Amino acid sequence: MATVELTKENFDQTVSENPFVLIDFWAGWCRPCLQFAPVYEKASEAHPDLVFAKVDTEAQQELAAAFEITSIPTLMIVRDQVAIFAQPGALPEATLTDLIGQARALDMDEVRAKIAASQKDGQPGTAEA
Repeated sequence: MATVELTKENFDQTVSENPFVLIDFWAGWCRPCLQFAPVYEKASEAHPDLVFAKVDTEAQQELAAAFEITSIPTLMIVRDQVAIFAQPGALPEATLTDLIGQARALDMDEVRAKIAASQKDGQPGTAEA
């Protein structure tokens, strides 16, 4: 499956209509972003059941700011409308494959329970894979 270009207009719909979305925040001038692009594209072909999306941080500055993206490339994984992973840096192919496997294996009911518990305690609500 080809990657989907996310904009502020289609972001919410894409994330809400798909149970598993990987998002690559990138820019055309960013050398590590350009080096990561073929790895990301290859992973999208190996996992056609997942949505692989890209956010051009230059064209979508408002969207990048909303997610506090300060370093690119940044990879974010959203499952069932919950951000379960966000990390800057270009990942090697094996690491990305392992990360996708870990994200697939998560029990989302357990993740949501942990988020609810941490919110009760006043902690931020993002669960890391």
